[in-house]
Amino acid sequence: ASNPRCSRKQASHLKQKSFPRIMIALNKIKNFQSRLLNWYDNQKREMPWRNNRDPYRILVSEFMLQQTQVKTVIPYFKKWMESFPTTKKLASASESNVLKHWEGLGYYSRARNLLKSAIQIQRDFAGKVPNSLHEILKLPGVGRYTAGAVLSIAFDKRVPVLDGNVKRVLSRLMLLNENGNTQKSETRLWGTMERLLPEKDCGDFNQAFMDLGATVCLPKNPFCKECPLKQLCKARQSGKQKLFPPKKTAAKISKIQVSTGVIFKKGYVYIQKRKAEGLLGGLWEFPGGKMQTGETEKECLRREIREELGINIRIGEKIMTHHHSYTRFRVTLHVFQCQIHSGKFFPAECDEWKWVKPEELNQFPFPAANVKIIKFLTKNAN
Repeated sequence: ASNPRCSRKQASHLKQKSFPRIMIALNKIKNFQSRLLNWYDNQKREMPWRNNRDPYRILVSEFMLQQTQVKTVIPYFKKWMESFPTTKKLASASESNVLKHWEGLGYYSRARNLLKSAIQIQRDFAGKVPNSLHEILKLPGVGRYTAGAVLSIAFDKRVPVLDGNVKRVLSRLMLLNENGNTQKSETRLWGTMERLLPEKDCGDFNQAFMDLGATVCLPKNPFCKECPLKQLCKARQSGKQKLFPPKKTAAKISKIQVSTGVIFKKGYVYIQKRKAEGLLGGLWEFPGGKMQTGETEKECLRREIREELGINIRIGEKIMTHHHSYTRFRVTLHVFQCQIHSGKFFPAECDEWKWVKPEELNQFPFPAANVKIIKFLTKNAN
């Protein structure tokens, strides 16, 4: 309903004041779309999932690409597709086998959700990745970005994507003071991207945006002279590339000291499986835990082993000190060789446990921080 106190002239002024940058972009939208798609045809990056439009291959790649760089994903993707070339093959795989294929890629909930999605696709969608936004969002681990990527690339649906690269290009292109750090900012960026989509070739358009951000419109020192949109970019015209998008508040990085025990018994090594619902759930590990204030490395290990396994241990030589980084914390892992000394062995803090030969450790999925330990043990076992 119109506001009787607001004249037509005032209403027009308010509209222009609220959305001036988006309105300007829309006036040049055909030119913008043409420039970007032509650039993509000539400059797109070679990736194994771009060889065809198989929805399953694209779904797998998008799960792997969440918070992970392309160059890291490519070897994992190739190995994955050799073992699980179809949703049917993946749906019949064990969680342990799936996690082993994901080992070292991080954010393991993605692997478990991908397995659950394959099972659901087989059960509810006759083995075919759903091609509607409503249905694909029902799959575990599929959010708005992944849904948009799969639907646009595999089915050419007119659905936007919004990742860090896209946000940066949008912000600079239109001088949008947005970084997606708030719900309001995120909503505006999604809306802007949706307005820019062409009627067809939406998958190429979305991928062009992402490639442009990954290879040209870099966070620092962007290659503006090589950009196909340089004549349309307001940040370049005003020399403000470094000011957009506005920086997010850096998350505080926590430093954690952890003591870990490799417990030997008659040539076998003890390993345990982390509880499914926790961090790194479903992966195997060596026992141990965080050092408390005032504890030494060995005091921490004795306490943790006693709490986890109900036994006292003899701590032998230190195998290694290993540093490993996660998104919001840095772990220093102190690893010791151990033997059981006394007490009733009763693992109570895990879903499953085993005694295995060192050369058998490679059969189990471990967190990346443990892989170096396994390499040391298998090397010394041979």
